[in-house]
Amino acid sequence: MVVSILLFLLFGAVAGWLAGLIMKTKSGLLWNIILGIVGSFVGGFIASRILGVDGGNLIISLLIAVAGACLLIFIGKLLKIVK
Repeated sequence: MVVSILLFLLFGAVAGWLAGLIMKTKSGLLWNIILGIVGSFVGGFIASRILGVDGGNLIISLLIAVAGACLLIFIGKLLKIVK
C-alpha cells in the first residue's frame, strides 16, 4: 500500500514536470509537481468517467496524468495563479 502511494506521487511528480515543460510555466518545480499530482486525479477522472478510457498501460496513464496537469496549469494561468 505504501509503495503504491509513493509510486503514484512519483508518477504525478514526473507528469507535473512534463506538463510544466509543455505549458512553459515559470512557477517553479514544486508547484508543477503539486499540479502534476492533482492533475493525475483530474486526468484520470476525466479519462475514465467522461471519455471511457482506462489507464491500464503505463504510457497511457502518463499521458492522462500529463493532460490533467496541463489542464490545471491552463486553468491556473487563466486565474493568474500560475505564471
